[in-house]
Amino acid sequence: MQHVYIIGSKGIPARYGGYETFVDKLTAGQVSRNIKYHVAARSDNSEFGSKKRFEYNNAEVFNISVPNIGPAQAIYYDLAALSFAIKDAKRIHAKNPIFYILACRIGPFIRNYVKRIHQLHGTYFVNPDGHEWKRAKWSKPVRRYWKISEKLMIKYSDLVVCDNKKIEEYIQKQYGRFTPKTVFIAYGTDTTPSFLTSENSKVREWFELHHLQEGNYYLVVGRFVPENNFETMIREFLNSTSKRQLVVITNVKKNKFYGSLLKKTNFDQDARINFVGTVYDQPLLRYIRENAYGYLHGHEVGGTNPSLLEALSTTPLNLLIDVGFNKSVAGNAALYWSKKSGSLASAINKAESLSSTNVDKYRDDARSIIAREYTWPIIVHKYERLFNKSYMSEDKPS
Repeated sequence: MQHVYIIGSKGIPARYGGYETFVDKLTAGQVSRNIKYHVAARSDNSEFGSKKRFEYNNAEVFNISVPNIGPAQAIYYDLAALSFAIKDAKRIHAKNPIFYILACRIGPFIRNYVKRIHQLHGTYFVNPDGHEWKRAKWSKPVRRYWKISEKLMIKYSDLVVCDNKKIEEYIQKQYGRFTPKTVFIAYGTDTTPSFLTSENSKVREWFELHHLQEGNYYLVVGRFVPENNFETMIREFLNSTSKRQLVVITNVKKNKFYGSLLKKTNFDQDARINFVGTVYDQPLLRYIRENAYGYLHGHEVGGTNPSLLEALSTTPLNLLIDVGFNKSVAGNAALYWSKKSGSLASAINKAESLSSTNVDKYRDDARSIIAREYTWPIIVHKYERLFNKSYMSEDKPS
């Protein structure tokens, strides 16, 4: 039996978040009987927070209590979860256990943990996600910590699992002196169409509430943070000739960023800009995606962003910021824009002029890419094949 300990997500069942959804889909879609998953969960995020251990999707989930210590909570959680996992693997005499850590939060501490993993004849895998150290929300000292942490987690890794080919290229180029072993396994997405129809009362209530019509809006879905380029998308949409609305689904808070955005763009003066809050009802959100005219994607620091894959599998026309992460996924199945003034407005105007045949071509090409490379069954199969291989650690630092 191959025991796999997954550290770094908030746990399953997933409430939100890319890593949480990944672990949920990985365990729910399990085919191989040779793998036993053990998943760390934050007790304050779990439906079963009062239990030390429980089973979900045939995986053993172990809850970790995290003290209220502010921004350091995530670091504490990963360290406590990894320590628990190592002790548990020793307790059950797991043969060649795998410890898979999601995100690079604990680099300054990782070396001693890797020594303990190798003493168990185990291996340490890491998924670096995107460029966390580039996120505008972090202060300069925190960004420096993220960069150092990333370097050390790559240095002592037995394998780096990259969810985007550009991330893999970056790891090999930036950390080539450590000769890291890397593998590309993407994130996945669902492809089942929404079961809701235009006559559904839930659908009509939402569309009437926001004064929207199917096919007559562009859509943005994402966290309300500067690096997702809300300012560029709103400013450029205002400068476009489109008569459609721009629907923004996000956890908008009237904070400093919101105030700055409002001051710079005056978006409240244009009836086309429509902030609608969050939509947690997944069938409804999928229907909203399916019936948008186009999707604007401004994420530029992540790897293979879940929202991008959802857009490619649902929305007919996608307008993506031109960065390597996005282009390596969508190829020619999307329109691209930069942060340069006029670029996105021009792309929107082009989108407005496309024939229905051309829009259908973009849609079909995007869905073909998703079907070929990014469905969850494909991703689960790749992970199971990886976990069932033997990655020995004799040549790694100890």
